[in-house]
Amino acid sequence: MNIDQRLDRLTERHEALTGHIELLTADVMQLKDRTDELTIKMDDLTMKMDKQQNTMANLMAAVASLVELARSHEHRIDRLESR
Repeated sequence: MNIDQRLDRLTERHEALTGHIELLTADVMQLKDRTDELTIKMDDLTMKMDKQQNTMANLMAAVASLVELARSHEHRIDRLESR
């Protein structure tokens, strides 16, 4: 194998590696874009979950106050009936 053949072979290998790197770069960019999209969706989902948790906490507080109101009315009725 002479020097020209070696240079040709080296050039072919270099071109093949360059092609592989270009493909890998494109794949990495696609993965980055997809990761960015998923991150945005997760942030939105987290905000919605926080909002739902706040709504549920408010609802539970309202139910607790209604329970307390019902108890106080029951006690009042019991007092009135026992007279």
